[in-house]
Amino acid sequence: MKVQDLMAKAVQAIASAKVLIDTGDGDGASNRAYYAMFDAARAALLASGFDVGKTHRGVLIAFSDRLVKNGSVPQEMGRLLKRAETFRYVADYEGNSVELVDAREMVEQATTFVASMRVKFIPEESNDDNKLC
Repeated sequence: MKVQDLMAKAVQAIASAKVLIDTGDGDGASNRAYYAMFDAARAALLASGFDVGKTHRGVLIAFSDRLVKNGSVPQEMGRLLKRAETFRYVADYEGNSVELVDAREMVEQATTFVASMRVKFIPEESNDDNKLC
């Protein structure tokens, strides 16, 4: 998969998360927010010449090891991705639902995360206002 394709998936996932927030679906919005960040992380890894991994755990570890620890990406972005994974796990696998206020915050953080990855790793795309929600 190409970097631009992964980033397009990330942007679409944010758009979907916003629709789900509007319908009151905190679990669905949290899931989509996580996948937006996950795909943006994969795009950042690929754009940096690193293996994007085959599992969620592999991508998160590679993102931390290859991009956060070397200073290419701020530690806060790594924390946001890890937090999103936790909320997605609750949304998808636990009996509890993600509160709408928490899901709304996740969607905002995903929007920030994706925009940050685009500016850093795909600067020519970040100038196209039509691509990011």
